[in-house]
Parts: sequence; structure tokens; C-alpha cells
Amino acid sequence: MREVDLDVFAAELAQGAFAIDVREPDEYAAGHVPGARTAPLSELGAHLAALPADRPVYVICASGNRSAWAAEHLENVGFQAVSVAGGTSGWVRGGHPVVRGTDTRAS
Repeated sequence: MREVDLDVFAAELAQGAFAIDVREPDEYAAGHVPGARTAPLSELGAHLAALPADRPVYVICASGNRSAWAAEHLENVGFQAVSVAGGTSGWVRGGHPVVRGTDTRAS
């Protein structure tokens, strides 16, 4: 399973990377990375059809634990998955913007 730090993730996101947030809906609504689609870990299987098969899927959670598990699972079913080390908590600590609400979905 591949993992990147927040600086690499920010650069990839600026270039149009596809990102999913595997935190639960209330966590996502409280603040998420702009452009990250919600795909809660508990429902990940239901979102597979909405994920691109032809480019990396960046996976973020709160700190990096759930995203590492999800990225490994996605790789096992054929996706190019990359876990974001540090997660949304690190993203916020780094001064990056967040979006509040639930308007972005993976499916």
C-alpha cells in the first residue's frame, strides 16, 4: 500500500487528484478536504462503482489509520489506492482549508 504525506497530497489535489474521505458522515460534515468525496469506511463497498479505475484514488481519514486500511483493501480489489498520512487532522494543523457540510459524495 502506497502512502503520501500531506504536502504531496496537496500538490496532487491541486492537479485534480481524486480523493475520498472514509470517515463517518458526521466527521465529514464537520470539516473535510475540499473536493474529497465521502465514502465512509463502513460503506466502502457501496462506493466502489464510483471510483476511477484508471488513476489513483487518494484515501484520507482523521489521522491515517482508517485510510491505510481502506487503501490496502482498495488495492486488493484492483484500484490504485494511496493513503494520506496525517489525515484531515494534519491537513487542518497545516493551515489548509476545509469545507463543512455533506454536499460531496462518491456515488
